[in-house]
Amino acid sequence: MKLLYLDCFSGISGDMFLGALLDLGIDERDFISELRKLPLSGYEIEIRKASKKGIMGTDVYIKSSEHHPHRGLKEIYEIIDKSALNPEVKKKSKEAFFKLAAAEGKIHGKAPEEIHFHEVGAVDSIVDIVGACLLMDIIKPDKVVASPVNVGHGTVRCAHGLMPVPAPATLELLKGVPVYSRGEEGELTTPTGALLLSVFASDFGPMPQGIPEKIGYGLGKKERESPNVLRAVLLKNEDEDPEKDRVLVMEANIDDMNPQLYEAVIESLMQKGALDVFLTPIIMKKSRPAVKLSCIAPLDKRKELADAILKETTTIGVRFYEVERMKLERSIELVNTPWGQVRVKVLKKGGKVERITPEFEDVKRLSQNSKIPALQAYRDILGFLSKNDE
Repeated sequence: MKLLYLDCFSGISGDMFLGALLDLGIDERDFISELRKLPLSGYEIEIRKASKKGIMGTDVYIKSSEHHPHRGLKEIYEIIDKSALNPEVKKKSKEAFFKLAAAEGKIHGKAPEEIHFHEVGAVDSIVDIVGACLLMDIIKPDKVVASPVNVGHGTVRCAHGLMPVPAPATLELLKGVPVYSRGEEGELTTPTGALLLSVFASDFGPMPQGIPEKIGYGLGKKERESPNVLRAVLLKNEDEDPEKDRVLVMEANIDDMNPQLYEAVIESLMQKGALDVFLTPIIMKKSRPAVKLSCIAPLDKRKELADAILKETTTIGVRFYEVERMKLERSIELVNTPWGQVRVKVLKKGGKVERITPEFEDVKRLSQNSKIPALQAYRDILGFLSKNDE
């Protein structure tokens, strides 16, 4: 598994992103040759090696003779569609611009199609965003993880005047992303940088486990007290196993809730993305009988499910911890049986079928339709599945 880690300790911008990925060893001539497939003129790309506070990296500078026109989403789509870039790069580029338009639209109270980009509508910003999509298509990482993002602080002057840092569009695009502000005053994360993170990064946190194979540094333009660079690390995770993953176990002890409410709580948590929910009888302090509510959840559902448990039960706290689990590959298939159609769960290990089990709700339905006990219907369907699997 190929992992790309973005270390945003000094923020992120479009040119820093391009520089960091190019610094991983991508051929500059191939990159520029591909970018020339965009029907744009009036710009030049300068790519050079330079140093920031003793760290060598790649500096990307897009020189444009254009004076920041106000292009709309439709115009940018036309530029992308008329290009000779491959379909995946076109699709990702348009997705990025739509996401940016949606963020700007929310701030200004307009539909995405009504937005006219200012700085981001200029040639250099279009090249930044499309170029980033192009480089990601070249690298093709299986997963992109980023560190918490240093956004900076203070104010920045833009087309709409003096704005707080992070700029409104930047903050809108960073919803759900861990951010912080540290160091000297200034804008460390730009709207373009925030956009690229929101489009490509699927997880945020410390560097994931793996073997670093390539390291690249993209240089920012301003001189700062600390190195103004974005670090990109390509890691190989040889231990990645499709039959293993990490999940969150969430627990709450409850001794004062009407037992009739548990069914609704379990249904609500499952609808919100829990993988499993179960109850365990326990004895609490003062020998009180109680229930331990346990919820197994994907890592990214932690806040939503914790909020639901606190809101929908009488508990005053939720504890959680990560665990690793081994699991069989599973898929749901529809099978025709003599009693009607039934959904079955096919469980595999290493690509080999271990067992096939019918979904009990379907078994119950077929037993009612056939007017036979559910136990008999279950045995008959299992026998049919076993015979047809031979």
